[in-house]
Amino acid sequence: MWSYRNPVDVRFGRGNFSMLADAIGGRSYALVTYGEPYFRSLAAELEAKAGTPILVIDDIAPNPDIVLLEAQAARFGGLGTLPEVVVALGGGSVIDSAKVFAAARGDFGLVDAYLKKRSGATTIKPLPLIAVPTTAGTGSEVTCWGTIWDNAASLKYSLAHPDLYPEIALVDPDLMIGKPRDLTIQTGLDALSHSLESLWNRNANPVSMAHAVAAARGVLSTLPLLANDLRNPDLRDRMARAATLAGFAFSNTKSAIAHSLSYPITLRHGVPHGIACSFSLPMIIRGVAGDGGLCAEGLDAIFGGDIANAANQLTATLTKLGVATNHSHYGIDDVEWRTLIDLAFDGERGQNFTGNREKLLAEAGFAEGARRATA
Repeated sequence: MWSYRNPVDVRFGRGNFSMLADAIGGRSYALVTYGEPYFRSLAAELEAKAGTPILVIDDIAPNPDIVLLEAQAARFGGLGTLPEVVVALGGGSVIDSAKVFAAARGDFGLVDAYLKKRSGATTIKPLPLIAVPTTAGTGSEVTCWGTIWDNAASLKYSLAHPDLYPEIALVDPDLMIGKPRDLTIQTGLDALSHSLESLWNRNANPVSMAHAVAAARGVLSTLPLLANDLRNPDLRDRMARAATLAGFAFSNTKSAIAHSLSYPITLRHGVPHGIACSFSLPMIIRGVAGDGGLCAEGLDAIFGGDIANAANQLTATLTKLGVATNHSHYGIDDVEWRTLIDLAFDGERGQNFTGNREKLLAEAGFAEGARRATA
């Protein structure tokens, strides 16, 4: 038995940012975005059609930290009346932050209690969300969770609630034209990781697999070209479509071992998330070789029936994009790498992984340690 559900109304197309005011539909709204001139011009265009937002939060930071989010959420509490809808215009950090604000409704303590499973955790009733992604990667516009970082405590939380699915995801590839090369690669590899992570996943189903295959093939055929042709509208369209499909894939499965590995790598070593969650993918492909099931079916479809060579194919693509697949490149020595792999299996996302700890350790070069673990 299996099931698949995603309630987001996705509206995809070049130039459809112009439809955002219609999606707001005359409701009062708060706008969550970045403060750069490009986003200010988009905000002005929106305001001319939809009216003035009752609140603008435009000091969003990468990997939004819990301290900043608490202060930002308090600004909603200072309003006489809450907005009828929260509009997120930006990348994954913007959309994740908007989900926090929608859930907090001006009282971050509700979110904190929910995250840490304290009393009051069941009382959150998120405000409606409209998500307008300006990068092709995180898939947050079609999922019901957002990532919160606590850098002081070296922790990462996932805020998850069924009412945090955006009511509308308005995906306009034109908003992504001209994004920097590094950001384009990092977000694109995040989408690739989402698609592959939804395959070696205990929650995989045939629909998520179909989305994952289409997404991964789209990323692999598009990203190397796009990285050298950043203003190509057709390539941006293909990449945005692939990222959206990757979001549909892991919206039902959540991520798995590569993401579980990535969080401490980002926290400890400052490696951008899209790189941290993707450089280990060839190793993981080798670790699930021969496992069968939906994972094998999906990998076979992605890599042209050559699963035995899939890891080599992916390594070649990552290398072409300037991404090293050796942990030492990121300042991680062998002792820490072994520890991180072990810890990744214990994490919430790691427990989604269908693979075998000892087999993955062996692929990581710790065959002797893997034998000891099974003794």
